Amino acid sequence: MEVQARLGAREGAERVGRIVAAEIPAAVSPFLRSQRMAIAASLDERGRPWASLVTGPAGFIEAADEKLLRLAVEPAPDDPLAANLRARPELGLLVIDPRDRRRVRFNGRGLLSPDGLFLLADQVYGNCQKYIQKRRLVGTSEEKAGAMRRSRSLQARTRALVARADTLFIASWHPRGGADASHRGGRPGFVRVLDERTLEFPDYPGNNMFNTLGNLAGYPRAGLLFVDFERGDLLQLTGRAEIRWEPETALRVVIEEVRETPGGSPLRFELVERSPANPPLVVTG
Repeated sequence: MEVQARLGAREGAERVGRIVAAEIPAAVSPFLRSQRMAIAASLDERGRPWASLVTGPAGFIEAADEKLLRLAVEPAPDDPLAANLRARPELGLLVIDPRDRRRVRFNGRGLLSPDGLFLLADQVYGNCQKYIQKRRLVGTSEEKAGAMRRSRSLQARTRALVARADTLFIASWHPRGGADASHRGGRPGFVRVLDERTLEFPDYPGNNMFNTLGNLAGYPRAGLLFVDFERGDLLQLTGRAEIRWEPETALRVVIEEVRETPGGSPLRFELVERSPANPPLVVTG
């Protein structure tokens, strides 16, 4: 609400906020059953948010009832998600379909068991199609993911991945609202690599609810996930976040840890169309 007021969006946000439900609508079930990927937001034992990719065959995501979401998946051994859920229960989930630009967000409490990953939903809502690049799933890879590499800064190859990205996913958290996973998109180059430990990207106009910015205003830490949709490489970052209000609203993230997993996603996509909502890139000095 603080961010909404600062940006003059309180009235509009109150109207849009009515889309947030406390239960999983039955109409969402067919969408969930057709999905192959989701992004999870969780916190490690040090309170750092991480964004993780989870994938599976169609049908691996299902609504067990009006409050419980089940994902028939086991997190990758090198991914922080499993350890994070053992440390604390907060879990946000973004189910997104690049094929038709649809997405639904689920926020609540998570549990990892031998039967899969479960989320007990507190908040459920859809988002508009803005800034989602349309992609076609062209296959899956049977090759085992490469060894995960850890570092505290971006190397030349990871800087190149970020510089050419047209999509990222962001994990945030708030003491009262819990964990949340969201999407950001734009033209390649919309994420600016300021140096080996600092990224910045604009916050384009959306639904005026400012869920992510609100979380970051209250708890200035973020986790970022970059996916190479063609090759399957994954890049996860966590660090401190700062909202930049001038000359444009933007987020700056100072990296504390980097995890790079070659071929970490088995899904392979090809680009069909970039979002017509993508603004032109702003050249900064």
